[in-house]
Amino acid sequence: MLTGLFLVACSKNDNESSTPYLDDDLAGPISRPQSGYGADGTYTVAKVSFASPLYNGKNVDVFYPKELTGPRPTIFYSHPFGGEDSTYNIGLYEFIAKKGYVVVFAPYPTIGVTVDERYATLWESFKKAVSNYPNIIDTSKVGFMGHSFGGGASFAMAHKGFIDEGWGQNGRFIFAMAQWYSHQITSQELNNFPANTKLITQVYDDDTTNDHRLAIDIFKNNNIPNTEKDFILIKKSVLPTYTYIADHVVPNTQSAYDAYDYYGIYRLLDALIDYSFNGNLAGKNVALGNGSKEQITMPSHNGQALAPLEVTDNPSTNYPQSKYQFPCSSINNPRLGNCQ
Repeated sequence: MLTGLFLVACSKNDNESSTPYLDDDLAGPISRPQSGYGADGTYTVAKVSFASPLYNGKNVDVFYPKELTGPRPTIFYSHPFGGEDSTYNIGLYEFIAKKGYVVVFAPYPTIGVTVDERYATLWESFKKAVSNYPNIIDTSKVGFMGHSFGGGASFAMAHKGFIDEGWGQNGRFIFAMAQWYSHQITSQELNNFPANTKLITQVYDDDTTNDHRLAIDIFKNNNIPNTEKDFILIKKSVLPTYTYIADHVVPNTQSAYDAYDYYGIYRLLDALIDYSFNGNLAGKNVALGNGSKEQITMPSHNGQALAPLEVTDNPSTNYPQSKYQFPCSSINNPRLGNCQ
């Protein structure tokens, strides 16, 4: 059963109530980056929408830079259970568009449908976006990104896009966050991603929803070389006036943006895009730096630094499966035999 995993917006701050996003500030004492990877771009965010091909009454949203003069590299985003309105994580989509890229957000229903039906809704929405907007979407440079259910789904979506459709011949990546079970992808398929595929898998230390073993399994058991992928753990940071929590709803910008959104996720995504689509090795050093200083260092406030990112190519678990609502050993896991 899939009941129980409803990702309603909640604050990432133990000490303060959630606060709305303000253009000139973030929740907590640390401001957004002013330059380099993770800094906001200069483009104006525009959006077009169309009726979902399989989810009646819902729209697929396409965010893009208003000033674009032709198709732009595109990220296809798969949301978590319950996050079927793009406002749930609007900060991420606007960040991508401000940097000059396109992101497609496709809602799927949480209740009363099967996993296969959700996957079909995602995939048909992505394909229809490509068909509808050839003047906006450049399928030669493509990323698949997702959180929770969507993180697990991103591997099947990427395989369909990269292999079945040939998308991404000039740049490909997957960015999976706090992933749930991965369906519709076999071990053989995991081992035939195209040679130019890059991967960031990210988990959060305070997450009690999805067993980290799910992410570890997929990260280890694919053909993407270690030089082109990194497994990243974000941990809680406690400052005198604010706690940066690394729980299941990172990122979640409906309640409040904070430094973990910008430095822990947007910065790495920005760098991964630059490396994957433009071949910039400075981007690789930040996104896939194998533990480089530029990759793991987080900002500080009054001399107290946030916990550095923990990066590895050989991840292992820190907690028993009993910690998690959705353990790897569940009969609902199609890759049950790959739990470690």
